[in-house]
Order: sequence, then structure tokens, then C-alpha cells
Amino acid sequence: MLNILVLCTGNSARSILLEAILNAQSGGAVKAYSAGSQPAGAVHPQSLILLSREGYDVSEARSKSWDAFAVADAPKMDAVITVCASAAGETCPYWPGSPVTAHWGVDDPAAATEENWDSAFNTAYAILKRRAEAFLAQPVETMDSAALKAALDAAGAVE
Repeated sequence: MLNILVLCTGNSARSILLEAILNAQSGGAVKAYSAGSQPAGAVHPQSLILLSREGYDVSEARSKSWDAFAVADAPKMDAVITVCASAAGETCPYWPGSPVTAHWGVDDPAAATEENWDSAFNTAYAILKRRAEAFLAQPVETMDSAALKAALDAAGAVE
């Protein structure tokens, strides 16, 4: 099983969505976690609405600092995926160490005005779901680091 950490700044929307998608769609091949470099402290309510509507268990969803994964007894990460939209001027967190890294930038739906939340969250979810499905269609559990990096990068290019 691969441990994947999904990072963003606030850990309230995109990283929460991708964590749920990877855990639900991987058939046990992946254990995904999410965190933020500057966590919002709460999961965005629209994230919970969307995930619940799509049938995901949101009982464990919470916004947390990446510091929780930097302690000695934390799970060892095989890969780190950042989901910040660097084109929008956001600063993506950097994860030190040796896990494979990939960038799956998506515009922040939490930045949308409330009347546009449904559309913004649906768009982010759809992109992240397509990318996760493209990644999980590969034999991810048996890949070496180079193949894992290539698979993550290829999936990150899926629109």
C-alpha cells in the first residue's frame, strides 16, 4: 500500500477532496492523508456537502497542519501531491525528504463567492477525480519511484 500525502495551504477544500477520492477509489492500494502548511482549522462546509452527496464518508475529515506528518511516529509517505493552483499566485507547500512529489494544481474553490461554491467545488472535484482515476488505473502498488513519479505527473496533466 502506498502512503500519499496531499498538501495545500489551507487543507479545507482541494486536499480534502483528493484525500477522500484516493482512499475511496484505490481499492486499498493507497492510503491518502491531507494537510496544509497554514491549515484553515476547519474543512470548508461545501467540501463536506459535496463529498457527502457523492457518497464519501466525511466523519474523519479535518483540516490539519502538515506538522502532524513530520513527527517520528507519523506514517512514512511514498508520495506527496500538491494541489495548489500556482498559476493563481498561491504558494504551494514544499515537503522535505525523499518521497516522490507531483503537482496537481487546481483553482481553489473556497476562493469563490458563496453563490458560486457549488460550481467551483464541482469543477475542482471533477478534475481531481479524473486525475485520481488516471493514476489509479496504473499498477501503483508495484511501481518503483521513477515509474510512480511518471504516473503521478501524467495524471496531474489530465484536465
